[in-house]
Amino acid sequence: MPRSALRELLHLAGIEESSDAEVDFSGADPVFPTRYRVGTAGAASLGAVGVAASQFWTLCTGRPPQRIAVAVRAAAASLRSSRYLRVDGRPPPDVWDPLSGFYPVAGGRWVSIHCNFPVHRDAALRVLKTAGDRAAAETASRGWEGLALEDAMHAAGGCAGLARDAGEWASHPQHAAVAAQPLLEIVRIGDGPPQPLPPRARPLAGLRVLDLTRVLAGPTCARTLAEHGADVLKIGAAHLPDLNTTELDTGIGKLSAQVDLRSSGGIATLQALLREADVFSQSYRPGALAARGFSPEDAAAIRPGIVCATLSAWGASGPWSSRRGFDSIVQTVSGMAFDSGSGSKPHYMPVSAIDYVSGYLMAFGVMVALARRVQEGGSWLVRVSLARTGRWIVDLGMQDSIAIAGLPPELSQEEIARLTMETDAPAGRIRHLRPVLSMSETPPGWTRPPVPPGYHPAEWPAR
Repeated sequence: MPRSALRELLHLAGIEESSDAEVDFSGADPVFPTRYRVGTAGAASLGAVGVAASQFWTLCTGRPPQRIAVAVRAAAASLRSSRYLRVDGRPPPDVWDPLSGFYPVAGGRWVSIHCNFPVHRDAALRVLKTAGDRAAAETASRGWEGLALEDAMHAAGGCAGLARDAGEWASHPQHAAVAAQPLLEIVRIGDGPPQPLPPRARPLAGLRVLDLTRVLAGPTCARTLAEHGADVLKIGAAHLPDLNTTELDTGIGKLSAQVDLRSSGGIATLQALLREADVFSQSYRPGALAARGFSPEDAAAIRPGIVCATLSAWGASGPWSSRRGFDSIVQTVSGMAFDSGSGSKPHYMPVSAIDYVSGYLMAFGVMVALARRVQEGGSWLVRVSLARTGRWIVDLGMQDSIAIAGLPPELSQEEIARLTMETDAPAGRIRHLRPVLSMSETPPGWTRPPVPPGYHPAEWPAR
């Protein structure tokens, strides 16, 4: 199953499908108690990353393709990698806010409300007209009709989704828009000469990635690029909250600086960094960075030959194209949460498959675009959306409920020990997952520990 999914991804990127022979898969779904083939999705997308990294390395060195190996169980574990974090032997604080989750609404229905960021939490409390008490918030939500609450949350600057079954979602206009979108879009957005690169010890060594992403999917893309040798500079801002646990998880291998784009000085700093970058990755709400002069087209004008990677929740088309969204919200509105639940109450999957797989797909697309830049020149845009990734996971097929009955909810301690490693960091000694991919000539790995936001100056290291 992972092999056929890998062939689909290679076909989308214009890579010869025979390249799938470079990848050895081991193991199979189910890994965790979910009917979705999350191990297959993770293994196939990571296999695609491996093929792209190997082919880019071959392009620069002339060496033959590498042998690549992916274990399905390790790939599935990577889709909830923050769960395996330990700091000096202790689990970090849970990023899931007590007010996040499913709320009852009129007619026996449910709405998922995202409160993990303070701005969204505050918006939810304003709409529900309650203080920060879960029981009071649920009492208030029962007086709402589901669609009205969904819309009110977004109008107030929050984020929520009405739980729909697959049939109801299929009749929604945003479903039609998502179905018409490509899973992975790689398009040329500017002209420029080919940019050949010298041989390198690691596939992306010396390449610079400017990472303006948050939460899981976008940061996973940049972490994956760092895993193959890229210099990644994450840009945040002091006034924007970060989820500290996920920053430890997805910040491995990165530098971290803060730039305030509300000021002319901050914009000038980012422009200067962009001029020296090879990749510009961002996951702000559609239009937010464009309003600051950093649309993909702006980036290509500032730095001809840039590869822009853009993540959105719902894609570039449809009535929700400018809406906020998260993995949990996509699960909720698309029917995935109902299929993961029992009875009439929806439930989230036990992994953040949509987020992490979207990040792997972004990294795959970036490497393909970098190879095109070497051969054809030009500036490139890579686009991925959470909703389209969710649809792809659904399209991989459902597992029979009997196949997952009785599966343990967690890996054994022995297996976790085999899949993890330790790194010294400013926060302490961090236990985290090892790279899942195995490559015969350029083993993936990170050379920088996770650091607090703003730990480094906003400048590139020497090549």
